[in-house]
Amino acid sequence: MATSSSSLRASASSSSKFLASRKVFSSSSFFHGFQRHHGNRFITSFPSLHASSQSSSSCLSIKCAVRFRPCIDIHKGKVKQIVGSTLRDSKEEDGSALVTNFESDKSAAEFANLYKEDGLMGGHVIMLGADDLSKAAAVEALHAYPGSKYKLPIPQIIHFWLMDLKNLGGLQVGGGINVNNALNYIEEGASHVIVTSYVFNNAQMDLERLKDLVRVVGKQKLVLDLSCRKKDGRYAIVTDRWQKFSDVYLDEEVLEFLANYADEFLVHGVDVEGKRLGIDEELVALLGRHSPIPVTYAGGVTTMIDLERIKVAGDGCVDLTVGSALDIFGGNLPYKDVVAWHARQETLMV
Repeated sequence: MATSSSSLRASASSSSKFLASRKVFSSSSFFHGFQRHHGNRFITSFPSLHASSQSSSSCLSIKCAVRFRPCIDIHKGKVKQIVGSTLRDSKEEDGSALVTNFESDKSAAEFANLYKEDGLMGGHVIMLGADDLSKAAAVEALHAYPGSKYKLPIPQIIHFWLMDLKNLGGLQVGGGINVNNALNYIEEGASHVIVTSYVFNNAQMDLERLKDLVRVVGKQKLVLDLSCRKKDGRYAIVTDRWQKFSDVYLDEEVLEFLANYADEFLVHGVDVEGKRLGIDEELVALLGRHSPIPVTYAGGVTTMIDLERIKVAGDGCVDLTVGSALDIFGGNLPYKDVVAWHARQETLMV
């Protein structure tokens, strides 16, 4: 069943906002110890021990620091950085319009190992094509840095003290994900599957497809890619390699509605992605104000100043991805500096 923006707004939940409830809980030595030992990004909110007798507004929350989420983009089996808006379906185009910023001689698995060694969690592997070489490279990356197959129930938070939380990291995977193959990628080691075109089908949102995905892999394993482009002054979600505009526009009601079906959002600012021309601050601000679940922004980062701009524009609530600008992908921005910046963000909240 296709669903438009107006239908989504009509169906949006009236529950209290995730962002409005983000408060630092500071009166318990238990949570101070948890924060010192594990950082603040692993849990955004959780119920108190007596949640059954209290309203949802009484839930305890830990404010989140901004995180750097690494990426691995794969095209025809190779790790590449491509201007996404130039990518076409190889079945229909000869590829002459494709703009490639960088092609690595390292495998996707080598990049996955690098991210694992640096303790970077929640990164994504994107297959820029449905060819067998890209699928094989993606699976190799997932095997190199697998995520946890399970998420512990929130009431059992004490178990976090007994395990290394880095095992909950791993990589998300996207590109051609559908209800038939999603679970396979989870079984291969993906922490989440990332979905766009399968759900935003024929320029509309197919709610039945989205519900089917949730039934197969679970909300806690699903990331919705809401990458968008400006159209008539608003941000329209784009699909099919970012070539087709959907009739779903990002706003507070749409984000809150979709949060009922996903664990996270991934949003590329397609108008600036891969061009190293600076970030889309207006889009980052929209996500920071209105996303009720964790959200990662990608697009246009060029310098370390851009990281701070995302942090400020997103009110400290929007994670970020850096691609073409990094020196490991042929750019001028030192990867080690971004990793060090990421580490500082986590210590700021302790």
